[in-house]
Amino acid sequence: MPKSRLRKKSDYTPPTASTTTAVKISSGRSWVAPLMLALFLVGLVWIVTYYVTSGTWPIQSWGNWNILAGFGFIAAGFGVSTQWK
Repeated sequence: MPKSRLRKKSDYTPPTASTTTAVKISSGRSWVAPLMLALFLVGLVWIVTYYVTSGTWPIQSWGNWNILAGFGFIAAGFGVSTQWK
């Protein structure tokens, strides 16, 4: 069996010193998370209020459309969440 060649250089070569600075890029979308959570909470409170008050609140004349309004707020929260980075 042939003998392998010996390496002439050392096993570890430390990297050269370089001065790189990390640049933090702000996306400017700090409004997304609070708005998303606010829309989720408004939708949840709207639906819970409708059920707890037996349909007299938030808007009595809407009837069962209040449920759709609550889910509309929740859906808007999901729509806003697509902008989150």
